[in-house]
Amino acid sequence: MTHHGPALIAPKISPVLDPDFRPAALADRAARAAAKATGRAVPVRLAIEQTDGSVFHHTTEIFPEGHASAADNYTHVERLVKFLLWGWGGWRIHLDGPKPLGDLLAKHFRDSVTGKFDSNIIGEKIYDRPIEVVVTRDLPAARAATKPLGRHLNGCRIGFDLGGSDRKVAAVIEGKVVFSEETVWDPYYQPDPQYHFDGIMDSLKKAAAHLPRVDAIGGSAAGCYVNNRVKVASLFRGVPADAFNKRVRNMFLDVQKAMGGVPLEVVNDGEVTALAGSMSLGKNAVLGLAFGTSLAAGYVTRDGNITSWLNELAFAPVDYNPDAPRDEWSGDYGVGAQYFSQQAVGRLMPAAGITVDSKMPPPEKLKHVQALMAQGDARARKIYQTIGTYLGYAIAHYAMFYDFDHVLVLGRVTSGEGGEIILAGASAVLKAEFPELAGRVAFHTPDEQDKRRGQAVAAASLPQIGS
Repeated sequence: MTHHGPALIAPKISPVLDPDFRPAALADRAARAAAKATGRAVPVRLAIEQTDGSVFHHTTEIFPEGHASAADNYTHVERLVKFLLWGWGGWRIHLDGPKPLGDLLAKHFRDSVTGKFDSNIIGEKIYDRPIEVVVTRDLPAARAATKPLGRHLNGCRIGFDLGGSDRKVAAVIEGKVVFSEETVWDPYYQPDPQYHFDGIMDSLKKAAAHLPRVDAIGGSAAGCYVNNRVKVASLFRGVPADAFNKRVRNMFLDVQKAMGGVPLEVVNDGEVTALAGSMSLGKNAVLGLAFGTSLAAGYVTRDGNITSWLNELAFAPVDYNPDAPRDEWSGDYGVGAQYFSQQAVGRLMPAAGITVDSKMPPPEKLKHVQALMAQGDARARKIYQTIGTYLGYAIAHYAMFYDFDHVLVLGRVTSGEGGEIILAGASAVLKAEFPELAGRVAFHTPDEQDKRRGQAVAAASLPQIGS
């Protein structure tokens, strides 16, 4: 099949188990350079609007109409918009560019499988309206608000983190952890919300037993939360729509009532990942990435605040090869969840020559690879080397949209020596392909103890006690 889109640039450092990987960072850079080289590049300005009035701008260049490569323009812009929607978030896309391009984008969100998924999840479920494309020369002015997040450690607190394969909880007194625990669970395909509620309450009660009193509760979980209400979350993907509306949407308000009405805050797990990194490093301008059941991401600005961005990089493309693996939920290709998660480990196992029962769940596949890694198995090492190469190119792409100096990488996939191999591989890519980033961006990973409970501890700091 003929490929229409940005040129697929082979990386200088090829992932050892994935020679067909074509990094988004290189494709985007090459597309803009080729358009400029014509001497007639057409600027395209984008403004992504959120329901609170926040507007974020991004620009690119495309080939002029009639150019031999003009057919590549749509995919170049569509992949860019895809990233902006999942990274920054918004429902209305203002496009200052050719009208036919805007019409194709509107058709994409109206008719295609992946476009309709984005419009349903981001537009309707998060921002309460379908995605809209407006072609205009007059973009709304950029405007954004940031706000502080957490860092409150006074009193007796509980922090929890709800992942796809386990839930973590910590009891914290004046910033000191007095109890922490991980519990295996399987929330993704549970249709009864009571399963989720009972699991959360079980963890909270265990933590509460180690405190003289509970002053506040903070939590993190995959998904989008507004005023402690669940807008959309992968943890509840197995719950039917009617049960979601009746039991899930206000579940954390019900948890708050059950725990005596103490201050409670629940936010996206990626935000707490970044917060945990900022707190442990004592620095800002942090991009946090958690490699777990899926990919969670969060961002702390240079002034130590968070933005209104979604940071759902699990759905943001990092590989522009149209034959790249597809995400099971969105159906899209080359997105982060398939490269930085337990799913990625499982996907790479056959290429590494590691054979297990195909029905083995992702957490068990990861444990198997980690056990092999501990034994010095070269096949397991190749999996981590491959993920490290992926990460280096992804960081370069993320740097187009985020202003950061520090990247905190954590999550179960990064435990043990495998995590060190991942970071070494990412650093090698930056040195080889993106020296300007290599001199600025520092990679960090917490120690093993913080990896397992740092998220829950940072979550405990979310609520403010008193006025």
